[in-house]
Amino acid sequence: MEQSQSLPGVDHKEKSPSLIGGACIIASVCVGAGMLGLPSSGAGAWTVWSILAISLTMVVMTISGWMLLEAFKHYDLKVSFNSVTKDLLGSKVNFFNNLTVYFVGGILLYAYITSSGLILQDVLGISSKIASIGFVAIFSLFVWHSTRAVDRISVILIAFMVLSFVFGVSGLTVNVDLSVLFDTANQQTNYAPYAMAMLPVALTSFGYHHSVSSMRAYYGEERKAKYAILGGTIIALALYCLWLVAIFGNLPRHEFGPVIAQGGNVDVLLKQLDSVITSDSVANAINAFSMAAILSSFIGVGLGVFDFLADFFKFEDTKAGRTKTWAVTFLPPLVMSLLFPFGFVIAIGYAGAAATVWACIIPALLATKSRSLANGNKGFMAPGGKLMVGIVILFGALTALFHFMAMLGKLPAFVG
Repeated sequence: MEQSQSLPGVDHKEKSPSLIGGACIIASVCVGAGMLGLPSSGAGAWTVWSILAISLTMVVMTISGWMLLEAFKHYDLKVSFNSVTKDLLGSKVNFFNNLTVYFVGGILLYAYITSSGLILQDVLGISSKIASIGFVAIFSLFVWHSTRAVDRISVILIAFMVLSFVFGVSGLTVNVDLSVLFDTANQQTNYAPYAMAMLPVALTSFGYHHSVSSMRAYYGEERKAKYAILGGTIIALALYCLWLVAIFGNLPRHEFGPVIAQGGNVDVLLKQLDSVITSDSVANAINAFSMAAILSSFIGVGLGVFDFLADFFKFEDTKAGRTKTWAVTFLPPLVMSLLFPFGFVIAIGYAGAAATVWACIIPALLATKSRSLANGNKGFMAPGGKLMVGIVILFGALTALFHFMAMLGKLPAFVG
């Protein structure tokens, strides 16, 4: 980092990274293939209640990230989520937390592999299973090769995602029909109950918590990391709202029936969108964005699971060791995808239910434990006191409960 000239009243010598840069990092971690599940999961709640659900999720997930920051303040800047949880909450809690981290990573890889196969089946005219195998065989090689290879391909994919998103969404937003957006043709006005089933997918869309320690190390302090996290979740929320308005303003609510019947699979959503988009270029941009989002998320999540399992099994960082890690990372979700191809939203919902452990419950427990330590009430603290701790835990517990209730048919289910 370059040295800056000393300024009056400034006692540090290094130039601090910009808040915009940190916010963009957090936003890029959040925004990915998870957003493709938001329209299908929110079809019952529709526009207003879907936006309220993801806004509430954004607030809670931002505060839970701040709770992690609060717990991290007792440790050096290189500390990890794993080591803090083990130190403050014990090995058993940490093992369960790591288990849920792995489960979420595995189920997301499974969802991306299944969806990519179905999309490529339509594009290439080959079997979805062969397409899934080819997808994994080609793109998991970036993860096997090195983190640097993942870094380079991710930059390209994110740039491609931004361009295709801007072009595709702008093409959709100019054609938004307000009567479709607010479902005025429907006499039913009871949208709220459907919002409960959307929460697990919404929670998955704000899963940046493994990056909190990196943000703290990036800025060298908690206060700036706090604002970077807030900026990132606000950017993600704005993009999600824009995405929902673009989709819900073009595709009537009743036309989500076939999508929901197929488990919210992205390929079915894209086919339904193609039927209402008049411009081929806009349709191609949306399709390109969807594929880039899945591929970018597949590589990013794959790297996280790869590193986690390499550490867990103590595989060496050699070609043979990385090949072993590659096998335990990608083969189980690929085999599950080939044998049991669940719907995209169903899989994302399971990920959201498990993610409540490390995105809500563990951060709240860490903040509580942190405050009981010597000097625990000094320095950075997440707002809201004990009440906010309770709210974050309750939100996480209810989100998981709503998922399992929906699976058992105990929540109102929109079928189109």
